[in-house]
Amino acid sequence: MKEICAIIRRDKLAETKTAIAEIGFPSVSIQSVDGRGKQKGDVACTLADMDQDGTSCNATHIKLKSTPSVYALEHQLPKTALFVPKRMLTMIVPAEAVDAIVAAILSVNTTGQYGDGKIFVCPVEVSYTIRTGEHDVVAVA
Repeated sequence: MKEICAIIRRDKLAETKTAIAEIGFPSVSIQSVDGRGKQKGDVACTLADMDQDGTSCNATHIKLKSTPSVYALEHQLPKTALFVPKRMLTMIVPAEAVDAIVAAILSVNTTGQYGDGKIFVCPVEVSYTIRTGEHDVVAVA
């Protein structure tokens, strides 16, 4: 079994759910998350606009509203971090289904722009259904 964790754009959620359901995997957990990647939350900044060391962006653009982290608030950092709202989908699936599910997620979410998201695939040793006590593949079927 494998865990697939996909962090995607908010506006791609409905289409992504449909795509994975159409290939036979409707079971998914969804969370609202905020995060940032290489651009440090600056959605209009491309890597070409960043300084060599990646510390600042030289482009003129609009930034998202700052979302101060607890660390930033407690340590009085000079600039609060910018976080981009996303959706995180988590699925536990049979190992042989991973390629099809990842392909479905990629087909919907690839725009070629920064911020398309990330997909992580991790091993799952065992899973249980709390109500019945079933475990392993039976528990996620």
